[in-house]
Parts: sequence; structure tokens; C-alpha cells
Amino acid sequence: MKFIAIDGLDGSGKDTQINLLAEAYKKQGKNVVVRSHPCNDNKYGRKSKEALLKTGKINHLKATIYFGLDAIRSVRKYSHDDSIDVLIFSRYVLAVMYLPDVVNMIVYKIVCFVLPTSDCMFFLDVSPEESLRRIGSRDEDTEMFENKESLIKARNKSKKFTYNWNVVDGDKSVEEISSQIISKCLSSD
Repeated sequence: MKFIAIDGLDGSGKDTQINLLAEAYKKQGKNVVVRSHPCNDNKYGRKSKEALLKTGKINHLKATIYFGLDAIRSVRKYSHDDSIDVLIFSRYVLAVMYLPDVVNMIVYKIVCFVLPTSDCMFFLDVSPEESLRRIGSRDEDTEMFENKESLIKARNKSKKFTYNWNVVDGDKSVEEISSQIISKCLSSD
């Protein structure tokens, strides 16, 4: 099974890119499963989303912990299914960067040791300004990290976690980003 993860700030285009990538693989006749975290099909994803729509340190921690449990649930449920050719996650282990600085890198290294990784893990590096523009065009409730200060902080923090990721300029067009991701994924098959 091929494992792919696409992560990035809110509004970076993760879901757009996973859907385009999934279509490229489906055209090849592959059985593709896409998981966009937090997922609505389980209590961990729903609790993460619920906490993301609130504010405060407790909800910040709840959102991160429940997100992690949701992602782990997806790994356990889908990564050993032999009928799946390609498993694509939108949002994955980079959620640990929202944990306190004293523990986030330690947790990241442990999580990457325990959970699957691959050479097809992408970080869409979008500027906070572009992120906010895209967020503003959606018809969704605003989450706790969807403000300029949080986006700047998260983008700066992401640099210490994405050293082994494929970092893609998220300010480019949908087509340019898609072409880069699909090319990398197909060349590593």
C-alpha cells in the first residue's frame, strides 16, 4: 500500500490536493481511501472539531489530543487493509506542533517512529495572508487557529518539523501544486 500525507496551515489547499491526487490514482484503477482529519465519522474527530470551534488553552489541548486519536484510529483501521492500494491523509502528524514547545518535538519524533511515514509526505507552505484569503472564501465556522497571529506562529513552528517532508509552495496555483505532488507520488510508485 502506498501511504501519502498532505499537511499545511488552514487554507493551504490540503483537501483540494488530496482529491486531485486521489482522482489521478483512481484513473489508474487504484483503490484509494482518503481521510481528512479531523474526521466526522468517529467520536475523536467530532470532539477535535468541537474543540477547534472554541477558544482557550483547554480546548487547544483537547483539539490536539483528540486530533491525534482520530489520526491513530485511521492508521489502525486502514493501513493494514490489503484491498487499499493508496491511502491518503489530509492532516497527519504535524498537529503535534500545536502542543507546548517543551514537548512537541519529542512527541513528533515518537509519533513518526510509531506511525507510518513515507517519501510522499507534503507540507503546503502557504503564507498567512493567502491562508486567510482562502479561509474567508469558505462558508464554514472559523476555528481557533484561523487568525493571522496563529497562522504566523504555526508557519514559523512548522519549519522545525518539516525537515523530512516535501515542502511545496502553497501560494502557487492549484494546478502547479497538484502537478508537483502527483509527479512526486507517481515517480515513487
